[in-house]
Amino acid sequence: MIAKKEKEIRTRYAPSPTGPFHIGGARTALFNYLFAKKHNGKFILRIEDTDKERSKKEFETQLMDNLKWLGMNWDEGPEMKGPYDPYRQSERNDIYKKYLQKLIDEGHAYHCFCSKEEVEAQKQYLMSIGEAPVYTGKCRDLDKETVEKYLKEGKRSVIRFKTPHNRKVVFDDLIRGEIEVDTSTMGDFVIAKDFDNYLYNFTCVVDDIDMAINYVIRGEDHIPNTPKQILLIEALGFDVPKYAHLSLILGADRKKMSKRDGKTSINEYIDAGYLPEALINFIAFLGWNPGTEKEIYTMDGLIEDFSLEKIQKAGAIFNIDKLDWINGLYIRKMPIKELTKKCLPYLKKDGLISEEVSSPWIEKIISLHQERLKKLSEISELVEVFFKETEYDKELLKWKEMDDKAIIASLEKSYELAANSEDYSKANLEKIFLSEAEKMENRGNLLWPLRVALTGKKNSAGPMEIMEVLGKEETLKRIKKAIQKYV
Repeated sequence: MIAKKEKEIRTRYAPSPTGPFHIGGARTALFNYLFAKKHNGKFILRIEDTDKERSKKEFETQLMDNLKWLGMNWDEGPEMKGPYDPYRQSERNDIYKKYLQKLIDEGHAYHCFCSKEEVEAQKQYLMSIGEAPVYTGKCRDLDKETVEKYLKEGKRSVIRFKTPHNRKVVFDDLIRGEIEVDTSTMGDFVIAKDFDNYLYNFTCVVDDIDMAINYVIRGEDHIPNTPKQILLIEALGFDVPKYAHLSLILGADRKKMSKRDGKTSINEYIDAGYLPEALINFIAFLGWNPGTEKEIYTMDGLIEDFSLEKIQKAGAIFNIDKLDWINGLYIRKMPIKELTKKCLPYLKKDGLISEEVSSPWIEKIISLHQERLKKLSEISELVEVFFKETEYDKELLKWKEMDDKAIIASLEKSYELAANSEDYSKANLEKIFLSEAEKMENRGNLLWPLRVALTGKKNSAGPMEIMEVLGKEETLKRIKKAIQKYV
């Protein structure tokens, strides 16, 4: 795929800061990052903020914070100056002017003075006769004197690229294979509104040329832009980069992913308590497959195994359950002190603790639930029973066919065993309670009412583990409260 004598690999992620950073953008950034690092190249971050109305500084800041959180530090870009600075389009106006003037001077672009109404009428006519609704080229061959006269008069214009006639633009997409487009479907497209307002295809090309980008990895929605950009690059006299277009990320219904399929922005995943290592691992498999059974990867492992040849042409299916599974694996591997530190902000946010201060007691509580935790935001609901008594309906105390009398008898037996126990270690409590449970028709007749009495929940850590943390006084208090529900 890569020529033997090729220059340093340079990829770029070029987002517009017009909204939150999403999963699709994160995947594009990741694949560019992995490809560059795989080949000891450079990963460039370029901010395409020429949309003055919609571009917001807070979105740019959030984007960069999210990339850092995910572990994708750029080699050149904002905050990481390089030889092609500046890396924000809003700061590159003089560069665009130079290249635009070059296209005009060499006859590859021209001023078009047609009004919007005129252009629209032309398109409507062409569609009515079954032809492509492209600009007809009315101003394409205006002589220099006429152009200068119109400009001097202040007549409004846009600048169009002079698309070659009867030409087929062919490029080898590194994921999809050969793609061919006839220039008759393009017409002379607008590249700038004036010398201060430039359009996407033009600025993208200028930046790729100026920053020596030689691999462009982006979403399939850019395929229609690629032939136009190739023509612009050729007109400016530079080498065309290699292109690879990623398929869409699809929801479970195989339609374009929407909010119902999962959270939308990376910030939402951060707030929900997903770990960066897990999210990167998950995103990498959205359209890429190493060709082995291996599913869990570090970033270094991804860099080592990544290749564009293993990216699939078909749309990638987003499966939130798979992400939860991966995240759970990473949580279970985490040292308890580190996991506790990450859980503390959630406990504070939900009012279970007043300060984000760890303690052996809190670490013990977190450790009881480490195996069941899929994302950090679940921790408060799982452990709230240790910080406050939860309300529950007495029907929850019932195990299978037990009647009220049997439930009371079960709880009274648990109270007696708990009251007579001095050693509240899990091992000792299990020895006492499991021995008693085995005497009953069903172990659940003793253990289920006990669990509910202690937690007020259907699902929780084991009752003996909970008793060990609660201690004798609180354990007896909760069992007694459960018994009183039947009085």
